[in-house]
Amino acid sequence: MHSKDVLTDAFGRISEEVHAVVEGLSPDDLNTPPQDGANSVSWLVWHLTRVQDDHVAGVAGQEQVWLADGWADRFGLGLPAHDTGYGHTPRKAARVRVDSGDLLLGYYDAVHERTLAFVAGLHVKDLDLVVDESWTPAVTLGVRLVSVLADDLQHVGQAAYARGLLQRADS
Repeated sequence: MHSKDVLTDAFGRISEEVHAVVEGLSPDDLNTPPQDGANSVSWLVWHLTRVQDDHVAGVAGQEQVWLADGWADRFGLGLPAHDTGYGHTPRKAARVRVDSGDLLLGYYDAVHERTLAFVAGLHVKDLDLVVDESWTPAVTLGVRLVSVLADDLQHVGQAAYARGLLQRADS
């Protein structure tokens, strides 16, 4: 199996989980944290998508889908254009609210498609290219993509847990 096939499969699994977490939730469930100070499903999915968008656009030398395709305007969050949610306080995270899961999934799917297109064009040697020298050791493209995958998996798992808590509370 080629390394880009492994990456494609991994990003595909995240996509399945994102859809499973978001689909069928009401706007209230999407936007309500399972407890005070926790992150909502909408924030968690928005954040994992923003990080993927930011990091993949950065290594691909492209503008983020968030800005290029007007998602920032559609969400209307009133946050800085390049905000990915990193370091958000609970109060700032609470600003990430959606009217429907379709908005979250639309943005996620657009970023997912861009990511898959980028990965499809990779060659094995590309994964060794240094993309960030501000770390020791320097970060390669392969390490950056695995970092995005790890972040996405953590946050989609947190979103699934939050969904479960919300649904249990509704029972």
